[in-house]
Amino acid sequence: MLRIALTSLALGLLSFTAPISPAAENSPEISTSLNKAANRNGSTLSFSEKVMAFDAHVQGVYQQAGLKEKGLSYEVFRNAYVGFQNFKNKKLASASNSILTVVDFTKPSSNKRMWIIDLKSKKVLFNTLVAHGRNTGNVTADKFSNQPNSYMSSVGFYLTDATYYGKHGLSLRLSGMDKEYNSNAMTRAIVVHGADYATEAFIKQNGRLGRSLGCPAVPREISKDVIETIKNKTVMYIHGNEKNYSSNYLDQEAAINAFAANDLDDLVTV
Repeated sequence: MLRIALTSLALGLLSFTAPISPAAENSPEISTSLNKAANRNGSTLSFSEKVMAFDAHVQGVYQQAGLKEKGLSYEVFRNAYVGFQNFKNKKLASASNSILTVVDFTKPSSNKRMWIIDLKSKKVLFNTLVAHGRNTGNVTADKFSNQPNSYMSSVGFYLTDATYYGKHGLSLRLSGMDKEYNSNAMTRAIVVHGADYATEAFIKQNGRLGRSLGCPAVPREISKDVIETIKNKTVMYIHGNEKNYSSNYLDQEAAINAFAANDLDDLVTV
């Protein structure tokens, strides 16, 4: 019975995007097996076992943080987590920080479509409104660009950089890490900043959020707290309806192998 359950779960997880089914994730036999995996050397696990352990952990974070209830899809979160794991493994992101920011521009601007998550404590620190670029779309984000003066948003992975004070007050520089999709972010001055048009009041008056020149602008009243939380080499993932988007940081195999080698001790099963 246990072998059948493990086989079924492993086949589902090998699709890389399907969340663990409620029956499987609540199975005491599966939990016991995964906890045993956490106590083994990652190099002794088969790749399917590594996949199973990785997805059990990611699903556990997703559930404990209440991300489904806060409107973030598992598929988008999992992609962001894969990228986070690869940034950590390449020693590009802060080693001491477990913050991950996810923006889902497939959702309308009237939705709270930015989530700032502490992966270590498995808590959502902020779930807030965020603006897209004026030429990216009206209510929805439909087009993206990496070109200067496009006034569009750019999808992909970013590393947060240093703060500065500009015309919007405290702002946070972003370094685009996907060559074809957001590598001009620094040149274009794509930054996180506060904006009066990124508010519920603006939505009530206009039926949508205001738009930026390409920056992920957030409500001014929380912008300082947001910036102070995510500054200095934390990972940001902006998801959008960009059909041809690809990224080296979405390397599933590398992320899963790195997790098995370095993070199995932190495996949490639910």
